[in-house]
Amino acid sequence: MSFRQPVDIDAINAHARGSLVENLGIVITEAGTDWLRGTMPVDARTVQPYGILHGGASVALAETLGSVAGNLCVDTSKQMVVGLEINANHLRAMRQGTVTGTARALHVGRSTQVWEIRIENDAGQPVCISRLTLAVVPVA
Repeated sequence: MSFRQPVDIDAINAHARGSLVENLGIVITEAGTDWLRGTMPVDARTVQPYGILHGGASVALAETLGSVAGNLCVDTSKQMVVGLEINANHLRAMRQGTVTGTARALHVGRSTQVWEIRIENDAGQPVCISRLTLAVVPVA
């Protein structure tokens, strides 16, 4: 599997302006032919009241990466992907720094996609492992 279109990281980040993605500080940083990577700061925007990375922020990063990657696998003039289900296992707490997530496809079908997103700390240790199921739907 590889992306159907070239990955324009600047355009992807520009498209996120004014959204939750921008508000959380999520930035797409790298892409291969079949994977997408992005970062998110662990700061006041993304921690819970106890001062550690909020699980919901990790899930937002995972869904962002998987959804963007999923849309790179379809003809966006005819189709788009939307989230159906996401799960996340939170493995390690973080109080500061940056997390980096990498989305890789497990299944890219005509009507569904399944993506695994591995989120790591600055030392490369796993912080969260997530699986995202996307529905492929017609563009309205």
